[in-house]
Amino acid sequence: MSSSLEYTSWDETLAIHQTLSATFASGLTRSLKWRKWQLKQLWWLVTDNQPAISAAMAADLRRHEIESVAFDISNLQKDIQKTLAALESYARDDRITDSGLLMRFVCRARVRKEPLGVSLIIGAWNFPFLLLLQPLIAALAAGCCVLLKPSELADASQRLIVDLVARYLDPRAVRVVTGAGPEMARMLAEVKFDQIFFTGSTGVGRRVAEAAARKLTPVVLELGGQDPAIVCRSAHVDLSAKRIALSKFMNGGQICLSVNHVFVDPEIHDEFVERLKYWTQHFASGGDKGTDGGMCKIVNERNYKRLAGLLESTKGEVFRANVPEIEGVMTPAVITGIDNNDPILSEELFGPFCPVIKASSSEAIKFTNARPRPLALYIFSNDKSEVNHIMDTTISGGVTINDAILHYSVPTAPFGGVGDSGYGAYHGVHGFLAFSHRRTVITVPRWLESLLAGRYPPYDVAKRGKFAVKNSGGFRRGETMEDQHEKDGWIYRVKELFVKEKKVPDSAESVSSEVPIKGHN
Repeated sequence: MSSSLEYTSWDETLAIHQTLSATFASGLTRSLKWRKWQLKQLWWLVTDNQPAISAAMAADLRRHEIESVAFDISNLQKDIQKTLAALESYARDDRITDSGLLMRFVCRARVRKEPLGVSLIIGAWNFPFLLLLQPLIAALAAGCCVLLKPSELADASQRLIVDLVARYLDPRAVRVVTGAGPEMARMLAEVKFDQIFFTGSTGVGRRVAEAAARKLTPVVLELGGQDPAIVCRSAHVDLSAKRIALSKFMNGGQICLSVNHVFVDPEIHDEFVERLKYWTQHFASGGDKGTDGGMCKIVNERNYKRLAGLLESTKGEVFRANVPEIEGVMTPAVITGIDNNDPILSEELFGPFCPVIKASSSEAIKFTNARPRPLALYIFSNDKSEVNHIMDTTISGGVTINDAILHYSVPTAPFGGVGDSGYGAYHGVHGFLAFSHRRTVITVPRWLESLLAGRYPPYDVAKRGKFAVKNSGGFRRGETMEDQHEKDGWIYRVKELFVKEKKVPDSAESVSSEVPIKGHN
């Protein structure tokens, strides 16, 4: 790291945390007026500095301005606008309408959404603004104080974030610290936060979760994974290849949602590979413009060497795009003729390589289920039953059908991983709730005492009938599992009027082993 930007000292880190804690205790951030004001300031931070933000990401990743505007800047602006419009409804108490007559109307059961407190947000280098400031939007909306930790690997972006946050946001409630692995590890070990939001690799995510667990601090982990694409026989071959190639091209393939590898049905495999090579060459060379295509560079030498080593280790046939070599830029590649055990599938690629495996959808499902659960799954098919079968037999953080990455763009839907790809979710109200504590509240009036008197000792067994619960679900003793579907419509409710309860033996031992297993009360 350049000497012009030193890491935040340990003493300063402790002082910043103390300031944030004192601010939260003062109640400043609980005001909706304050939250809206800060969200508007964040809007101006992004809007006023679009050229500087794009330039910083160009310096860090050689990213084209269009990608920076489309991915980081516009997504942040849209998220701020939607959050401002919905904030009052997000923060409003929820009445518990299905809590019964007593709790709903007499005790006024409700859920308050309260800020968790001082939150730590740890960003990632591949989208240094989006993945740091988008969680910040949710945290500010929820009323939290926030300590931001940008990635030290995106140095130009980190410098700009330090400057802009200090100029635009309330320093009593939002601050930035800088540091690398050792500094972050010490902070996690010795400083108590009320919430941690981490975006990054699964390996580092595990260490963050371990440190948080020692202090019983809740965590949201947005991690990565080997996101597969399954291209089925019914898919549109050229369009599937084009969209998959784009996902590997954007940001140099350094996206947690990028397609990691592709399974292609044997009947369309050869045609798909040819179109994938075409689009890989087309994007890398700038198409008809004859430019370098605006490929992003790999973030640092260590990751460049890692990718080069993976490409050398593969036993498959490698197609490389025919483009001039540019320092730090990894030429896109398509790898074919490999099986599930090829070394290039040993880890998340996080680069512009696209391994293609000839396999049926059932084989693809089997392979996918044998690996850690991915952040995303991409299904290319025009057969609805086939799509549903793949979704029913796999687990992933999200799914995009006939494209890649785009489910991230649904602004109010939950975005997050499962298993090794993380836990917790954000975007829209889900981000607000990630930084909130949902506090159930009831108010018990004094005049209700006569109805509640039976709970006090000495207990009277004769009054146990007051606590009896009737079977209001309509299920019957002796039902088989196959009976359940009958309850889905009005036919079952009419039938209930005429069918008496079946009688079964009183003792389970008297039931023949040949009789289907039945449910009992």
